[in-house]
Amino acid sequence: MRIWALILVLVASNAFAHVGSPDVYLESAAGPYHLLITVNPPAMIPGVAEVHIRVTSGTVDSITITPIYVNGKDQGLPPAADSMQPSADPHWFAGNVWLMESGVWELHAEVAGPQGIAKVGIPVPAYARRTLPMPRSLGALLFALMLALAFGIVSIAGAAGREGVLPPAVTPSSRNLRLGRIAMAITGALVVAILTLGNWWWNAKAADLKHTMLYNPPPLEVLYQADQVTLRLEEDFWHKTRKDQWSMSLVPDHGYLMHLFLVRVPAMDRFYHLHPEQIREGLFKAKLPRVSSGTYKVFADIVRGTGFPETMVSEIHLPDVNGGPYSGDDSGVNTSGFEPLAHFQTVSPLADGRMVWDRNPTSLKTGQVYWFRFHVEDARNRPVEDLEPYMGMEGHAEFVKSDLSVFAHIHPAGSVPMASLMIGQRDSGLPMDHASMGPRANVRTSEVSFPYGFPQPGDYRLFIQVKRRGHVETGVFDVCVEN
Repeated sequence: MRIWALILVLVASNAFAHVGSPDVYLESAAGPYHLLITVNPPAMIPGVAEVHIRVTSGTVDSITITPIYVNGKDQGLPPAADSMQPSADPHWFAGNVWLMESGVWELHAEVAGPQGIAKVGIPVPAYARRTLPMPRSLGALLFALMLALAFGIVSIAGAAGREGVLPPAVTPSSRNLRLGRIAMAITGALVVAILTLGNWWWNAKAADLKHTMLYNPPPLEVLYQADQVTLRLEEDFWHKTRKDQWSMSLVPDHGYLMHLFLVRVPAMDRFYHLHPEQIREGLFKAKLPRVSSGTYKVFADIVRGTGFPETMVSEIHLPDVNGGPYSGDDSGVNTSGFEPLAHFQTVSPLADGRMVWDRNPTSLKTGQVYWFRFHVEDARNRPVEDLEPYMGMEGHAEFVKSDLSVFAHIHPAGSVPMASLMIGQRDSGLPMDHASMGPRANVRTSEVSFPYGFPQPGDYRLFIQVKRRGHVETGVFDVCVEN
């Protein structure tokens, strides 16, 4: 029996539930109004989140938003609501809200229009991703003021040593001049020492800040043995200092405590979506299907009991695994038999038919939300009528950047995990939006769509997953995103 193991390499600090993709996208109904919501969380906490809402159905006169800290001690004392401002397009509204602590916030949007007043909640994970640089102009000004202050202190000390004991209008002697120079030298040395110690203290505090305030995904250890992988979740300092909010208790999302994704690198020609079983707190195991040897990037999605979603990242080298067939909702795809994928490709072969991307626009840019629409056709290129719910949804999608700095697991309702949405709505007392949590009214359709916006320019591979005849089918598309 051969044992292969590789331990986690910590990823960059700008990762959370979607690696490198912190923005929140949600398509939801607020009573009779249908909304497409985008939230850009702040990079530092406290900070200001930008909220953009597009009204896709109905006429809306005004929208107000209120941030509520989920599971927080001040949940019953929300701040005053902020009014969102309509743009030149009456279907677009924009606003800002302060998020004061790390954790999950529920943005309560109250929508008013001719059909009455309705509410919807948007879960938003908030955490410090990076330190903000000081503007150069401000840094130059402060440095100049520091030099002026230092020279002023040295000059004052020199004048005191040279003339402090002399009567008025008396010319300093050579001895007084010498005392003044000695005082300036001693004071200058003290100022340099103070500035040096201050710089050391500042750097130490800044380094400590990265452990106490800046978020990092928890470490993940991945081991392979006997056709299965073992995943061990650990806690880092950031999580240990927030035990009241970041316990190891997890909640199922789409029926599973963990969604595990394996992507063979660097070609990204093998992709697996698996669902490990929890052995005990912090320990999971998953039996592997038939897997080709190679190095795989590992992405593991979980949702904490507070509704805070996280994606842990690791890497593992696997041999050829002669596992069994896929079970349950597990799935995978091998693109090595496909024709070379291209950025303009809009058709992906399936086991019994094909998936077509209704791509519009043809040019995609960062910072803009798009609807990604796909439909499935049979072997005769006719729309199918037998798509089934896949883990309670019309489909699932994974957006992966070629350098693996971005990984996003998206649903037809957006980037918000359904577990987070349910926890936030339950704790805030808002009515459940069941329409956003599953297939639309059991309508038999060949189409599936996802709202998403690319956070970075570059090459991406899209894995679009649907279920048909009891089997999961995965379409694969490539796209180049511009600034």
